[in-house]
Amino acid sequence: MQATDLLHPVCQRLTGIVPSQNTPFTADGAVDAPAVRRLARASLRAGVAGLLILAVASENRALTIDERARIGALFMEEIAGAIPVVVAVSAPDIDTAVILTRQAVAIKADAVCYQAPAGLSRNALADQLARIADCGPRLIMLQDLDFNGPGLSVEDIAWLYERQPLFRAIKVETQPAGPKYSDLLARFGGALHVSGGWAVMQMIEALERGVHAFMPTAMDNIYVAIHRLFAAGRKDEARSLFERLLPFVAFSNQHIDVSIRFFKRLRLLDGTFSTDHCRPPTPMLDPYQQATLNLLARRAVALDGEMGG
Repeated sequence: MQATDLLHPVCQRLTGIVPSQNTPFTADGAVDAPAVRRLARASLRAGVAGLLILAVASENRALTIDERARIGALFMEEIAGAIPVVVAVSAPDIDTAVILTRQAVAIKADAVCYQAPAGLSRNALADQLARIADCGPRLIMLQDLDFNGPGLSVEDIAWLYERQPLFRAIKVETQPAGPKYSDLLARFGGALHVSGGWAVMQMIEALERGVHAFMPTAMDNIYVAIHRLFAAGRKDEARSLFERLLPFVAFSNQHIDVSIRFFKRLRLLDGTFSTDHCRPPTPMLDPYQQATLNLLARRAVALDGEMGG
């Protein structure tokens, strides 16, 4: 039996790079539908294993419910079942999350991703997951997000896993992430799909630990190349390419707002987006950050183009 045979059928396909997609806007701030379609096609060409849409990288806090429905439908139409699509349904309140989950189910998303609210008891979180499950998604991915701390305990995650049959995937974004990846993989014997996102600077370490997927933003060709080299046993080459990526990640991972600005500039430079417009509350960069972005963005696009052949 392959290790992946223990995973949920959707998760068996989510092995590799699953980028968290930005939202393209026109110069006047409207959702740019043609650019959404170009973005979906660009990621498909890069060979990603799946897509995460409408998450933090998408500026979802600045999107209306109707816009989220429209963007989700555009991605699903363009992907047309070629790879799994995970729709983020996190919201400030559970009632809105339920609405977003129903939208995701309506467009036949492969999974929904829900961020565990900070400070919630496991019983309260179980109740929220039950409400999401009642909407009929195929799979629930729990986002364990804590930029400055350990996030959910492994014991609480195991407790939730036992009680909610649709919870079969987790996206770990905690500090530190590495030991938690290993703890989860060992605790569930590979039956819980474990992915990483914000801790992308430890990507090689994560792959060594056996993480199933990684969810960075943009630079799809570079990340896919790294993953393929690693999976083929060419680990030194994977590490070498990853080290070429590090200056870009070091800059973007200062803060999620810097990340959004940087990766939208990359998509503008590579022709996928028509603008790099961001909506409030994403702030402008100061002149020093902007100068660094201008320098690194062109280098990143050049390297990504080199990997894309």
